[in-house]
Amino acid sequence: MRARASLTAAALACALASTSATALGGGAPAPTQQRDRHHPGQTSDGVPGEIALPLPQFMRGPTTHSRSSAWQVSPGVRVVRWSETDARGPNRFHLLIINPRTPGVSIDYASAGSVRTTAPVRDILAKDHAVAGVNGDFYDIGDTGAPLGLGRDRQRGLIHGRSDGWNSAFFLDHRGHPDIGTLPMRASYQQHPGFKITNVNSPFVRPGGIGIYTSQWGKTDGYRVTDGQRRNLRVLKILDGRVIASRTTLSKDRNIDGMLLIGRGQGARDLAKVQVGTRATLDWWLEGRPKMAISGNQFLVRNGVIEVVDDREMQPRTAVGIDKDTGEVLVLAVDGRQSDSRGMTMVELANMMIELGADEALNLDGGGSTTMVARRPDGVRRVINSPSDGFERWVANALEVTYTAPK
Repeated sequence: MRARASLTAAALACALASTSATALGGGAPAPTQQRDRHHPGQTSDGVPGEIALPLPQFMRGPTTHSRSSAWQVSPGVRVVRWSETDARGPNRFHLLIINPRTPGVSIDYASAGSVRTTAPVRDILAKDHAVAGVNGDFYDIGDTGAPLGLGRDRQRGLIHGRSDGWNSAFFLDHRGHPDIGTLPMRASYQQHPGFKITNVNSPFVRPGGIGIYTSQWGKTDGYRVTDGQRRNLRVLKILDGRVIASRTTLSKDRNIDGMLLIGRGQGARDLAKVQVGTRATLDWWLEGRPKMAISGNQFLVRNGVIEVVDDREMQPRTAVGIDKDTGEVLVLAVDGRQSDSRGMTMVELANMMIELGADEALNLDGGGSTTMVARRPDGVRRVINSPSDGFERWVANALEVTYTAPK
């Protein structure tokens, strides 16, 4: 059995010695670059991180640790916080250790309301009286506000997803066991099984595909969901299981009563064949039928092996991992873009997750989105890290932990 890193054991015992060191990193973030709303890179905000200096092994030297703190959030949920300084500079870490087998502990997807509604993590978690949580998926910041990948809530089912392209996810399988892997979305139009449905409540419909939009999306967003495309489109409106309208223009700021099917290119040509008044039976699900799921952009660790390439960009980071030995879920927030916490490269983050005990790990949204909230010993739920914007960013969703005392 792989031993948990000494820094974590010491943190849990609150026994790390206080050490001072001079930071070599830090500094203000570089200006925002043009953002790709489909593939935003390392963070939703698209702000490039400071580039870490290359350090040969002989220059790295020892890593020093500052005094740590730890507390019990609820049965089965603990927080550990500590700082480290190495040759690249200082970092602050905030770790949630969750035992999902503890009676009363539940891990779930959380959002503020409709798919395209954003809110601070603290407000999102308050809706379900969560004891702890972090920001979740990358999202279409500055445009629709919708998450880029998939989200399945225990109670509400699959809320949004893509057939492929953003399906790396943390999930609880059909038995409720935590896992990390690829979750393709499947969707069917029973009366037209050959139609290619590529998106459900996504910030955009894939070219050539068909997207489904339900009342869970929120108000319609016009041509934003077709990347500005206005020609070769088709929209079907479905209500009570029947097609009640077929048109070639998109509405904006209207409530969705029933559902809309929006086709681009071949998808539009397929939808044009459907007659108004005919039956329309649609279904969508995630492969394997997990109980809950939330996506990120990249696997950090798979079967104990690092999956990412180190591009040396240091950013605030959020990650979720699974320790297969203990069954614990490890959720980590790393502060960054600050003089006293430089942030981490992707490989540094992957190495840290392995050091903490993770056999599998997934990168969630970082940058200014990185926010961890937990109930403090005084019973008040607070932000416990230092978001790089200086305040809580409004985000699309969160990974939450709730606790209900067994009766």
